Amino acid sequence: MKKYFQQYKPFLIFLAAFFGCYIVLTFLYQSFLNSFDTNAVDTITQAVAQNSEKAVSWFFMRIQAESIINEPFVRIYFQNQYIVTIVEGCNGISVIILFISFIVAFSGSLKNTMLFIFGGTLLIYILNVLRIALLIVLMYYFPEEKHLLHNVLFPAIIYGTVFILWIIWVNKFSKYAK
Repeated sequence: MKKYFQQYKPFLIFLAAFFGCYIVLTFLYQSFLNSFDTNAVDTITQAVAQNSEKAVSWFFMRIQAESIINEPFVRIYFQNQYIVTIVEGCNGISVIILFISFIVAFSGSLKNTMLFIFGGTLLIYILNVLRIALLIVLMYYFPEEKHLLHNVLFPAIIYGTVFILWIIWVNKFSKYAK
């Protein structure tokens, strides 16, 4: 048994670091969410909705993000038509937690790790806001493509970006980079 532990030690350390970080960050995020009423929008989701509204308003004039008391989501109206609701799952935090957990598990120097986590988190947040903004517009013009846009195309873009960031991290900045 000791022989196998030694043989797979790097992999086991990676798993422990990844899942340890993932569990801690998920617990912290869930604690943050629990500080809000069950029928209230958390501040991160509210910020994502407002930033998406601003992004769309750069190009189009008629957009409105509306939070209603006792509703745990933000309604988005585009061209005076109700288009989407933005819920907690849309804010990108679960993707950011996954991203950070991987970077920590393949950590490099403290400075590089912290800078890459900050930069990657910022990129994911911005990309998520732009994803929602584009989704709002596309769902207005192509409502019949909702499933393809929301469940296939845009998740592929977000997760594809995270995957590319992971590859860059492992090959350029982690302790395993050559």
